[in-house]
Amino acid sequence: AQRVMEQIEQEPGFQDKKMFGGIGFLFNGNMACGIIKEELIVRVGPLKYEATLKEPHTRIFDFTGRPMKGWVVVSQEGFESDKALRCWLQKGIDFARSLPPK
Repeated sequence: AQRVMEQIEQEPGFQDKKMFGGIGFLFNGNMACGIIKEELIVRVGPLKYEATLKEPHTRIFDFTGRPMKGWVVVSQEGFESDKALRCWLQKGIDFARSLPPK
């Protein structure tokens, strides 16, 4: 969570919030990504969902017993480098910013 904060806390519209038993990161009131335990969850949206699931170190986000379409879980191996982390964060930020502010 600290690594995420360091990369995105200066972004306009940023807010963090405890949720899902972890921490969520929002932009203009829309959830973009989060940390649950040691994994990153990223909101990529319905259009990029299937393609994103084909990327290494990703899987379906199934927090409640029902898959959350438009969301993926990225294991630690998928965001070990700061560059990889930034890439994943940007996907979530871009989707959150595509939505109307809340």
